Amino acid sequence: MQEIKFRNLLHLYRFQVIQLAVSSWQLAVSSRKVGRLLTLIGCFFFLQSGDISAQNARGNYNFLDFQQKPYYFGITLGFNRANYRVFHSKTFIRNEDVETAESVSGPGFNLGIVTNLKIGQYFDFRFLPTLSFAEKRLEFTPGNNPDKPNVPLTRNIESVLVEMPFHIRFKSAPYKDMRLFVIAGVKYGFDVASDSKARQADSQVKIAPTDFSGEIGVGIQFFFPYFIFSPELKMSQGLGNTLIFDESLPQSTVIEKVLSRTFTLSLHFEG
Repeated sequence: MQEIKFRNLLHLYRFQVIQLAVSSWQLAVSSRKVGRLLTLIGCFFFLQSGDISAQNARGNYNFLDFQQKPYYFGITLGFNRANYRVFHSKTFIRNEDVETAESVSGPGFNLGIVTNLKIGQYFDFRFLPTLSFAEKRLEFTPGNNPDKPNVPLTRNIESVLVEMPFHIRFKSAPYKDMRLFVIAGVKYGFDVASDSKARQADSQVKIAPTDFSGEIGVGIQFFFPYFIFSPELKMSQGLGNTLIFDESLPQSTVIEKVLSRTFTLSLHFEG
């Protein structure tokens, strides 16, 4: 009887050992299959990434030529629209000689030189000395004062500016020989036409010849075999008051400060 029980137990343990061996073999086979599957997936993504890199390289072959240059130069042509931001003084409401004082924008154009220095892969330092022609107007509507003629007064300010902009440019990753960018910086400008007789007349509101501005803008680069074409839209905002106060002029007393403001569409040709 005991021998029969012993044989049954031996048969049971032998069956469990066989089951454990079969399970281990199935697990090993499954692991190998999973490993092979992971290896195939890894090879697939590796080949795909290589193919994508090759496609990007083919799509940006003009960009790669310019990417090797640490600096380059060019010219810039631009069209601007300039005006003033007028802030009224505290005496404006009580003044009877001037009812309104406002600025009217006028057209102009720019011509300059581009100097670009690369700072890493995505940043540039840019210096763009520019000769800018701009036209702005200040218009004053007289008040209802019966003792003085009711004639509107227009102050035309035609400027020839030597400008020195300094910009930092951030660029996106290239795509098919194109690249987006944003710029920010400061600009110093000097009006060489401020000494004209018309600008220095005692009966005219006077504007200072120097000006400091902050600038921001956006644009896009197109890489061609021999040059880079970059249209850019930029806004300049004056940081300091350019009004020269004259207490003898009613038009000057109603204004607290005048800040310049310019919108410019520039076309850069660099290489």
